Amino acid sequence: MILPIYTYGQGVLKKEAEEIDENYEGLEQLIKDMFETLRKSEGVGLAAPQVGLSIRLAVVDLDVISDDQPEFKGYFKTYINPYIEETDGAMVPYEEGCLSFPGIHEKVNRPERVRISWQDENFVEHDEWFEGFPARVLQHEIDHLDGKCFIDRMSPLRRQMNKKALSSIAAGKFNCDYKVKVPKK
Repeated sequence: MILPIYTYGQGVLKKEAEEIDENYEGLEQLIKDMFETLRKSEGVGLAAPQVGLSIRLAVVDLDVISDDQPEFKGYFKTYINPYIEETDGAMVPYEEGCLSFPGIHEKVNRPERVRISWQDENFVEHDEWFEGFPARVLQHEIDHLDGKCFIDRMSPLRRQMNKKALSSIAAGKFNCDYKVKVPKK
């Protein structure tokens, strides 16, 4: 089932998400629904707060870019209770967008390498270093789980320059090709 993506102005996007365990009701279906929602919206990552759930769950689908970057063929991963344990390397600027902020794309500085601990869909523990694009996507999604959005990482000047677009999103005045849930007026 395709879930609506919560857009800027929804409180759940600013709330720190809670850990879950294997007893979380409907988890298997939720993961399937999040992947389906992600594919429909043509994104590469989706965190549970973006579908209105304040839980530490994110899904990443880099297979969608595998035509241009074949190393990501078959990259569909579920991250339960992920945390950034350590970062390494230079801060690298890269243009990011976010399904919760339709139409806004800005350069964001992030570390080039990151060590992440998480559990997979079977609650098997993992601890791994990521670099390049996967590191960026995971940092973006874990930010969502920590109650942060990519606009929080923009420079004050760039954020000010996007003020009108942010107001339009919060007011539900934007166009996108996927199902959304805008803040109530």
